[in-house]
Amino acid sequence: MKIIQTPVRFYPFIGGVEQYVYYISRQLAKYDDCEVKVICANEPDTIPEETYDNIEIKRLNYYTKVANTNVTLSLPSTLYNESFDIIHTHIPTPWSSDWSNIIARAKNKPLVVTYHNDIIGEGIANYIAKFYNATALKLLLSRADRIIITQDDYINSPHLKGYEDKIVTIPNGVDTEIFKPTQKPRTENQIFFLSVLDQFHKYKGLDYLLEALVNVKEVIPDVKLVVGGKGELLEFYKSEVSRLNIEDNVEFVGYLTNEEVLEYYTTSSLFILPSISSLQEGFGIVVLEALACQTPVISTNIVGVADDVISTNSGIIVKPKDTPMLSEAIIKILSNPLLQQKMGENGRRLVKEKYEWKNIAKSIHDLYEELL
Repeated sequence: MKIIQTPVRFYPFIGGVEQYVYYISRQLAKYDDCEVKVICANEPDTIPEETYDNIEIKRLNYYTKVANTNVTLSLPSTLYNESFDIIHTHIPTPWSSDWSNIIARAKNKPLVVTYHNDIIGEGIANYIAKFYNATALKLLLSRADRIIITQDDYINSPHLKGYEDKIVTIPNGVDTEIFKPTQKPRTENQIFFLSVLDQFHKYKGLDYLLEALVNVKEVIPDVKLVVGGKGELLEFYKSEVSRLNIEDNVEFVGYLTNEEVLEYYTTSSLFILPSISSLQEGFGIVVLEALACQTPVISTNIVGVADDVISTNSGIIVKPKDTPMLSEAIIKILSNPLLQQKMGENGRRLVKEKYEWKNIAKSIHDLYEELL
């Protein structure tokens, strides 16, 4: 099977969809009958072509970005000139998805779409999103051979109505051989947050976490929030930290390598993803990664793993935008080392039983075989 993945960006770019494509591609490349190639935008600027973890990567120059999508003008001809058996593309990033659809149809090859979350925007971007959803997205979904959603609730998206017969739920996952606890000691009262710090990713809820930290600081004065990631809103968040008078309690560490991310997961006492938009938060892979590292988590009830976190007591799930509830949850976990240990053990067990990438990749491999 010659498989082409068309995320808008790929490793070393860090993001939910990028991580998803990286790990399924990495696992699929281990199959004797699979060749995996990723075609994406060259962001961040790096080697145009390379093989990494047995994945062929071709990165194309882009000339502008519309919302969160890089416009790679050479994508249509590049895809058309490739030899492939199946294309797997990803929403919520048009352009790469739409051209994948067009080329798959032109070459009479199957198209798989992973629908990570709805496409929405603010201001003018919202009007553009509505127009796209009413036109090109309908064309894409109607012609897709299979649509993967990562959590059952997403079948309720208004944009997926009428396509139920070709929708299948395959969750996100984590590689527990990479994401695992280490012998390094935990840093007491350290919280880790990881996201791209741009306008598109404001739905990750960092604003609310910073506000909650003000309340936590009154009970735990030495609480420390480590914020991983960079973007055009970095200065905005720094100004918020200054306004809230929590400069001594927040550290912005910028872009992190995979190794550095892993270190913060394993040495922090708590990981938090306080997402606020069910339309934009597809699953929350970072929550799984933290759980695999035996780190308790706090997140909101819109992430894909929320129900499992509750049922296994692997962390605390709060309502979106509920700052007092978020504050109480942080204090509860940080104030109880035994609870941290128990939640961490429960989370690691949950991931190993249900969310291993190798099992998820097998489901995708089987889906490809069925289509072919």
